[in-house]
Amino acid sequence: MPAIHQRKYVQDEVVFFRNDPSQALYILEKGGVTLNIDIRTDFETIIKIKEGEPFGENSLLENSKRIYTAIVDTEEAVLWVIPNYAILDIFQSNQKIKAKMMSSLATFYDGRNQQLFSSYKKSYGFFNLGQMFE
Repeated sequence: MPAIHQRKYVQDEVVFFRNDPSQALYILEKGGVTLNIDIRTDFETIIKIKEGEPFGENSLLENSKRIYTAIVDTEEAVLWVIPNYAILDIFQSNQKIKAKMMSSLATFYDGRNQQLFSSYKKSYGFFNLGQMFE
């Protein structure tokens, strides 16, 4: 598929900023990328992406914006860029791929929720988890 392409980034290069339109899903082939939230004038790393892992998954949702900033944290990073329109075209033409992707996303988010709740239990009282569901 011609829309899918590889791109190289250098250290400290921003892949995307929080609030940018979510236009592509990325897969880290080589190097390192951190996902960061900005708090006032600082960035806090929330996760370090490992080689072979995807990020920017909210690009699968129409008209969504990035919820974190992605920054290269190694000398070089090689990413596969999959534009959201290419993914949506694949979903329309192959329901099995769409179903597998949805199943994978459900598993991914289940794991993230388990990590969130585990972290919350360890630091109980530092924030109100109930606000997440408001």
